[in-house]
Amino acid sequence: MNLVIQMGRFTKDPDIRYTQDGKVIARGNLAVNRRFKQDGQPDADFFTVVAFGKTADFISKYFKQGMKAVITGELRNNNYTDKDGVKHYNNEILINNIEFAESKRAGESNNTDDTGFINIPEGIDEELPFN
Repeated sequence: MNLVIQMGRFTKDPDIRYTQDGKVIARGNLAVNRRFKQDGQPDADFFTVVAFGKTADFISKYFKQGMKAVITGELRNNNYTDKDGVKHYNNEILINNIEFAESKRAGESNNTDDTGFINIPEGIDEELPFN
């Protein structure tokens, strides 16, 4: 079984791209705090995350730099050989599900209500990746 569960913050706005046939792809980095910190070691690990389709569209609309998310997905090897014959090794998490991990209270133009939660527009059910 290949199952990854992470909770962390986006280090920057997710990069949104579209395939030639119009399908959306979201790619970003998630900073995940380490549970146990040792002297001289980083406090967080950084993971490349990627999503496709409705999940990617949901991410593009509602997630920005600094927002905390809980993701579930699969760890994938993204290894390749470049044009110079150099082998590159990379792992990324393919997001199957993403959820908000906290409310956002900043008074920014982030569509939050008085409780700090993001207002989800009416009729969005068909766009949600977990329907």
